[in-house]
Amino acid sequence: MWNAIFLSLYLLIALIIIISILLHGAKPSKSLAWLLAIFTIPVGGMFLYLLLGRNRRKNKLLKLKKKAFLNLPEPLMQHMASMSGKYQKLMTLVYRNSHFPPTDSNELQLLKDGKTTFESIFESLENAQYRIHLQYYIFEEGELTERLLQLFERKITQGVEVRMIYDGIGSFSLSKVYLRKLTTIGVEVYPFLPFKFGRFFSSLNYRNHRKIIVVDGKVAFTGGINVSDKYLKGDLELGNWHDMHLRLEGTAASHLDFVFAMDWYLVCQKTIAVLPLDTDKAAIDENEGKLVQIVSGGPDDDFPSLEQTYFTIINKAKNYLFITNPYVIPGQAVMQALQTAALGGVDVRLMVSENADNKIVSWSVRSYFEPLLKSGVKIYLFPDGFLHSKIIVSDDAIATIGTANLDDRSFEQNYEVNAIVYDTSFAQLLKEDFLKDAYSSRMLVYEVHIKRPWGEKLKEGFGKLFSPLL
Repeated sequence: MWNAIFLSLYLLIALIIIISILLHGAKPSKSLAWLLAIFTIPVGGMFLYLLLGRNRRKNKLLKLKKKAFLNLPEPLMQHMASMSGKYQKLMTLVYRNSHFPPTDSNELQLLKDGKTTFESIFESLENAQYRIHLQYYIFEEGELTERLLQLFERKITQGVEVRMIYDGIGSFSLSKVYLRKLTTIGVEVYPFLPFKFGRFFSSLNYRNHRKIIVVDGKVAFTGGINVSDKYLKGDLELGNWHDMHLRLEGTAASHLDFVFAMDWYLVCQKTIAVLPLDTDKAAIDENEGKLVQIVSGGPDDDFPSLEQTYFTIINKAKNYLFITNPYVIPGQAVMQALQTAALGGVDVRLMVSENADNKIVSWSVRSYFEPLLKSGVKIYLFPDGFLHSKIIVSDDAIATIGTANLDDRSFEQNYEVNAIVYDTSFAQLLKEDFLKDAYSSRMLVYEVHIKRPWGEKLKEGFGKLFSPLL
């Protein structure tokens, strides 16, 4: 009797989940993957779907975003550049998706490692006069966080406002003791969608993967580097972490401040004035400034703005396209764009880390190597430590650096932000850096790669099977 009741209950739950997948599945590949998981691993598949699949909190986020737009000013337009030239359609696409125009009043500094990045960050924070905004996916206690605590205390006594957002899952290890120290000295700090056992299943999706610091609305930082001592000392398991960050001074910094203000409203329903004073102080001579456009993306967007941005940059490439990214799990559109570019004669090169921080994700990434190599894409495995940079550079004309990986999680599930730089000298700088790293990396050869052991192919097949869910 109990077996019959259990079976009936199980079948009812399975039917409800299957109907939910069919009604709400965004992509056929992802829907098929979930259905396959449920049919092949009945109980485990349903558990995984409840854990990582449909999430009702998205509706709440959509409502909050609409309110945020009503309560915040439009991104400041004083230094908006003309949307013309080769990348006019990309500029228009980004503007329509993220509401940020390209601006030509910006100074940039490429920060090539953790030590250089945090030296620049602390210098800018020390010079803060009005306010400091921080937002990080991983905020890990250690020497850096202690230095920040001491700096915040000094700046707050000088009258500087300090606001901080940390991701509730990425910074799960952040202690209540440290958070209490922050609030005691006057830092306003909130978690983004904190983990709660009462809503365990809905806590894991829609993470805020952005890394943003804005000082006085005129100096900003973004890129791949989180607040963690491993960027200074390395990792016991993986060795040195190789990553890049970008320092921006100018109108683009005000736009990153707007991104922070949007997320601030999401976490606490409080508004922040994006002051005209900040823009006036951020103004750089347009004759000397770099042309920069901020693109933000999240699950509450109408369209996958980061995926469309990457797709367009790939399609626009004429001579070369160099990509550095730790998590390359492309969907069908991006995969075809990469293969089409390579088959069409574009020098397409991809650099990923040879060492993995997640075995299953690594298998999934490597499952795409063979078809990419077959189409002519050159693939390099960076051997030293863990490569975490998220960079695309093309044709000595355009580059993007930020937080978004080349996978569905960054395109559909996470809140991300990138800076697009339309500038020859900056693109050449990133190209030279890529070529230097490529020289010390292991280049895959198609004829050799296809002869890899069947055990490797089996693991890759397993990883690819679940790649739409990662």
